[in-house]
Amino acid sequence: MSTGGRAGRAGIESSKGLPPPEELLAAPGYVARRMHQAYTAAWVRLVDPVLTGPQFAVLTAVNAYPGVEQGSLGSSVALDRSTMASIVRRLEDRGLIVRERPAEDGRKRLLHLTPEGEATLRETDRRARDLDKLLMQGYDRAEQVALLRRLTALTEHWESLVDD
Repeated sequence: MSTGGRAGRAGIESSKGLPPPEELLAAPGYVARRMHQAYTAAWVRLVDPVLTGPQFAVLTAVNAYPGVEQGSLGSSVALDRSTMASIVRRLEDRGLIVRERPAEDGRKRLLHLTPEGEATLRETDRRARDLDKLLMQGYDRAEQVALLRRLTALTEHWESLVDD
């Protein structure tokens, strides 16, 4: 059965859709967006449909830096101030973190994981590491390290283009 038209002549099955135009495959932003979409879908399916990647990053950073001030934590997980505040509020509402006001400066908010936050982080981290293994399948350890180093360098370069 022929699918007809140019796509049919090119051997493209209509059930799979059209392949991306070569111009898009040569555009790093398009490829990065596509990777992000695929990663987010895999995260929702294989790690956690409720806890988002940025929320997981905040939990991980609070665990690494217990009692850290909320404002300084945002940059370590690449979140702007308003996004960070929103995520912290949601995590606090879920009982995963607590915000404490130090007596010496009531404007600050120091972050700590709750016992439920610690348990959620442990379980989510286990599933996230399993996802990491799937994502890096086919690459040996040295290739994984090199790839992540290059992706980090590319990310830092792209961030430098918009640093204020």
